[in-house]
Amino acid sequence: MVTQADTDHIMKFPILVGDIGGTNARFAILVDAYAEPKEFPIIQTADFPTIDEAIQNAILDHTSIQPRSAVLAIAGPVEGDEIDLTNCAWVVKPRQMMETLGLSDITVLNDFEAQALAVVSLEPKHLEKLGGGAGDPHGSRAVLGPGTGLGVAGMVRSRNSWVPVPGEGGHVDMGPRTARDFEIFPHLEHIEGRISGEQLLCGRGLQNIYRAICKVNGTEASLQTPADITAAGLSGESAEAKETLALFVIYLGRLAGDFALTFMARGGVYLAGGIVQKIVAPLKDPSFRQAFEDKAPHGEILRETPVYIITHPLAALSGLSAFSRTPTRFGVSTEGRRWRRD
Repeated sequence: MVTQADTDHIMKFPILVGDIGGTNARFAILVDAYAEPKEFPIIQTADFPTIDEAIQNAILDHTSIQPRSAVLAIAGPVEGDEIDLTNCAWVVKPRQMMETLGLSDITVLNDFEAQALAVVSLEPKHLEKLGGGAGDPHGSRAVLGPGTGLGVAGMVRSRNSWVPVPGEGGHVDMGPRTARDFEIFPHLEHIEGRISGEQLLCGRGLQNIYRAICKVNGTEASLQTPADITAAGLSGESAEAKETLALFVIYLGRLAGDFALTFMARGGVYLAGGIVQKIVAPLKDPSFRQAFEDKAPHGEILRETPVYIITHPLAALSGLSAFSRTPTRFGVSTEGRRWRRD
């Protein structure tokens, strides 16, 4: 039986879905509930002054399909009628967007809600396991995504629905534990006296760790970009870059273990984003699981908790597509985050 509440959740096809981060924006169009999403080339946010122009010029001008609805995930808190992105100059203005792009229904979610939606939507072929047990298929899950920033979200099961739990977990405190940490941490860039997860576990974090290591070692920090540091670390051509990746893996393991306990993530912890997809080999080093499980007195819980790398290149779009097709499967509150034309 379809209730009025169910009808209220339904969006009209075609539906534009978009995953908008600090650096890149990814879009696809769902023609109907059964078709595979029609994907478009990834957009660099810096190439367009506004999101409206990006969608018009890079998406709508290249297809005959006119979306009627949109579900957008953005990197930042969703508040009010003008929504700022945390690491991007774009401002999402849904009421204006309905006028300029001809849409009648717009829902805006947090980008890591989209990643959380993905972890119950992806096929096993898009997941690479990093140890642990089988996991509870109905158990809570946690998602961490080092990228331009550090996104964190949970996914919990309630009343036969999956409920994404977004937040700003990437800004929790990080502290030193080992002798090497105590050498390096004084040289890390901090924010108002504190070092957060995002100061270590994102592209900027790779640079932060690398420069601190070079400072301690008395060497020149000649590598400038996260991509350069990652490449030099993977190839072994730079000892400092190689240690940067090793510490990045350990710090990610520690924080992933913290959030596994926070959400009691018996369904698993999922690592998302482009950075983790580039460092699969370092993540398979035993140091990751050791850091993840080193949570006395709860080490046994974490030894059984699986960790997965999400290998799907457009995982968030997959999650948004799953939500768009069957919104009643998910306990997503759209109050204050959905705009509809009467």
